Formats: sequence, structure tokens, C-alpha cells
Amino acid sequence: MGQKEDVCRYRLMVSRDALEVVQGKWRLPIIISLTHGNKRFGEIQRDISDISPKMLSQELKALEMNKIINRTLYDSMPVTVEYSLTPLRLSMEKMVDELINWGMHFRKEVVGT
Repeated sequence: MGQKEDVCRYRLMVSRDALEVVQGKWRLPIIISLTHGNKRFGEIQRDISDISPKMLSQELKALEMNKIINRTLYDSMPVTVEYSLTPLRLSMEKMVDELINWGMHFRKEVVGT
């Protein structure tokens, strides 16, 4: 196998890794919600009104496992949990901005809004 094939396979592998982190309907909206500041569970759910609590919980856990968000527990009554973005997420900023820009272009060209 040649160098071109190795480069191609490597690029395919790392692109799949990246897509695994942001896959699905909810992860990018959660990430985008948190770009506007640290938030509690209910605040994220208000931002993304059509996500169920169960799905939000699952996706937050997945994003935490992938080191995209932090979950901070505050010792208060009742216990408060806050979510924030990690430095690793900040390395995605250009990609997320480009995706948003492309989405605006797509809506204008295809959807008409």
C-alpha cells in the first residue's frame, strides 16, 4: 500500500472520530447553547425546546465523556449542576462557525429563509 492510501485511510479515520463526537441531532445544538455561557440543565433545555430530558441527559453524558463539556457539581441545597465547554471544545470553534455559516447559506439557497 502506498503513501497516498495511508494518508487517505488516516484522514477517513480521524474524520470518523470527529463525526462520532458531534453526531446526531442534539450534540451540536448543545455545544452551540453552551457557547453562550455556562448553563444548568434546565437552561439548556429551554434553549433546545424540542429535546426530551432523557435525551438531553444522554447527550450531555456523551459530550462529557468525549471531553467537550465539563459538568460541575456545586454543594448547595438543592445541589446545583452547571455545564461548561472545555478547552478541547474551543479547538472546534472554527469548525462550528463554518458549519453555522454553511447552514445559513443552505437555508437561503434550499429552504428559502
